[in-house]
Amino acid sequence: MILMGLFHTDTSYALCSITTTPLTFGNYDPFSAVPHDGTATIIVGCNEAPPPTVVMSVSASQHSGGFNPRKMKLMTGTGFLDYNVYTDSGRTQIWGDGSANTFIRSKKVTKNTPWSSTVYGRIPPGQDVSIGSYNETVTVTIDW
Repeated sequence: MILMGLFHTDTSYALCSITTTPLTFGNYDPFSAVPHDGTATIIVGCNEAPPPTVVMSVSASQHSGGFNPRKMKLMTGTGFLDYNVYTDSGRTQIWGDGSANTFIRSKKVTKNTPWSSTVYGRIPPGQDVSIGSYNETVTVTIDW
C-alpha cells in the first residue's frame, strides 16, 4: 500500500514591539567620591506562540566609538562626560553587542507577557567637567 499526502509548511514570524524610558542621571557632582547611578526600562512584547527568543544589544558610543567608556557630549560645548550602561544591578557587565568583553541580554518573550528589562547606568566619580547638559543617543537593537 502506498500512502500519498500533501504536506504544507507555514512559516510565521512574531510581531514584537518595544517601548523605553529614558536613562536620566539628574545633576552630577564632580566633587562627589561616589558614582552617580540611574536606571531606565526597556519593555519588549511579542504576539506569537511559541515564543521567540529576543536578543537585545546596545551600540557603541557615538562619541567615544567604543563601549568602555561611553561618552556623553556637552550640548553647548565640546566637553564630554564618561558613563556606561550595564546589564546587571551590580554594574559589572557592560551592555554592548557581545564583542570587546560586553554582554547582551536574551529571553523568550511569551505572548501576553512582555519582558521588562532594566538598564543600569553609571557615571564614574571625580570627572572634571563643565557645567551644562550632557547627552548621547544609544541604539538598542532587538533581534528575534
